[in-house]
Amino acid sequence: MKIPIGISSCLLGEKVRYDGGHKNHSYINGTLSEYFEFKTFCPEMAIGMGVPRKPIRLIQVDDKIECVGVKDETVNVTEQLDACANDQLGWQKELCGYIFKKDSPSCGMERVKVFINGQPHRQGSGIYAHRLMKNLPYLPVEEEGRLGDSRLRENFIQRVYVLHRWRQLTAEGLTLHKLSQFHSRHKLIAMSHNQQDYRALGKLVASATKENLTEVAEQYILDLMRALKTIASRGNHVNVLQHIQGYLKRALDSEDKAELTEVVERYRRGQLPLIVPITLLKHHFRKAPDEYINNSYYMSPHPQELNLLNLL
Repeated sequence: MKIPIGISSCLLGEKVRYDGGHKNHSYINGTLSEYFEFKTFCPEMAIGMGVPRKPIRLIQVDDKIECVGVKDETVNVTEQLDACANDQLGWQKELCGYIFKKDSPSCGMERVKVFINGQPHRQGSGIYAHRLMKNLPYLPVEEEGRLGDSRLRENFIQRVYVLHRWRQLTAEGLTLHKLSQFHSRHKLIAMSHNQQDYRALGKLVASATKENLTEVAEQYILDLMRALKTIASRGNHVNVLQHIQGYLKRALDSEDKAELTEVVERYRRGQLPLIVPITLLKHHFRKAPDEYINNSYYMSPHPQELNLLNLL
């Protein structure tokens, strides 16, 4: 089953831009389409601006951000775009991620030009995108331009898969045991992103009871997705790899231990990608299985065919 992802329509080749063109993205439309079911949407079309249309931009008026016509600032579509995002909440709540068009005054995620006294400042978000992110703060979002960065790409896709698994869990019916199991399987992922958040998530899960399960679960997924937005550092990955290595201390001879230690150290120095120590660990755990490690998603956070760990 493909994972539902929202996306700006122009990124899949739909000719909905103000000039009648599109911004088809080959990686999204090719590689990611094998795993994601894209739900296309263009808020400017949805509010009836049509194609072609006069371009719009963001301006700052006092302390407010307005979306107005480039040549005619009396054309103001701020409220329509904001309301449009609220109107789409029904289907947006079923998504596991969203890919926005960068620099767009309606769909840009960040660093969109805001004109202040006629001068551009890259400090804004598109009106539609801003409202969507406010409405769904746990939803993984990214821009197509940033997907060219291997670390940002892996981070976004990892978060998508985490939220997808959470959606599957809650659809089956949440219990204390299932919440604890979910956290157990994602603990090492959380540890690789932020040690402090990892410990806080553990305490939150431990506080769950039958009476407060719903409230704890809602807070848990919000805190987990917020923690995973932090890009996992090489140092944190090394800590996790060494932690996993500890589960093999009785299974490996001195030569295998030395090899594994050397590979992790070479990864720490930036001489090897993350996939190398992970592949070696998987090899050893096939010979000496451990239930906790086998159930963890850390070493297989997303389909290996995406090759996302090869560039980290």
